[in-house]
Amino acid sequence: MLINKDTRLCISLSGRPGNFGTRFHNYLYQKLGLNFVYKAFSTDDIEHAVKGVRALGIRGCAVSMPFKESCIPFLDELSASAKAIDSVNTIVNGHGRLKAYNTDYIAIAKLIEKYGLSPQSRVLVHGSGGMAKAVVAAFKDAGFAQLQVYARNRGTGTQLAESYGYVYIDTLEKAAADILVNVTPIGMAGGNEADALPFPEAMIEAAQTVFDVVAMPAETPFIRHAAERNIQTISGAEVIVLQAVEQFALYTGQRPSESLITEAAAFARAG
Repeated sequence: MLINKDTRLCISLSGRPGNFGTRFHNYLYQKLGLNFVYKAFSTDDIEHAVKGVRALGIRGCAVSMPFKESCIPFLDELSASAKAIDSVNTIVNGHGRLKAYNTDYIAIAKLIEKYGLSPQSRVLVHGSGGMAKAVVAAFKDAGFAQLQVYARNRGTGTQLAESYGYVYIDTLEKAAADILVNVTPIGMAGGNEADALPFPEAMIEAAQTVFDVVAMPAETPFIRHAAERNIQTISGAEVIVLQAVEQFALYTGQRPSESLITEAAAFARAG
């Protein structure tokens, strides 16, 4: 489809842009004959970037680390999903009014249900940023009573844990859990810790399920280490597809078929 004056623009804002969202959304636009185009951006000025979304009539904006909280003062309305955890990953521009959502939360909740994770399980979450809020909130709403938060930043880690009635721990020594969740950039391709594990090997090997929200690569060192030991894994690749589908529906008002979603995800991962 040729871009013209009526083409609607959707974008992403991220500290470290990737190709997944761009390829995923544009593939679906083309297949469904929608006059949309999607482009990834980074910025060091989140205030004016968000104001640009409004001023230029950009239809939708995905928000990734480190902007999920810092963008909030420049928005007009928070949906229930964003307000509940004070974190945003999706902005929809409705005739100049910017409404925020958190489709990360929706994706995590769906995966907890899909994999039949038991609320009686002990959960340990590593991380305390915007995505960690979505993870902890989803586990809380799914009825998990035993959850601990570990983070390098003691202040944000303590705040996150206490805001949901959980416990913050300041060391992984002697810690144990049935479900381990990585919500840090550890293992992310191109990062400083691309080859590192977010938890000690012994802790991973004693777990029943490992859950990594890092989407690139699909098989992080964390996921690979667990899979090689026949431990159930939930990857960030699954998270990114589910949350992207919700974004697509918010931007366009259309929800693709499961087969088309699978096609788009495969195309996006190949790029």
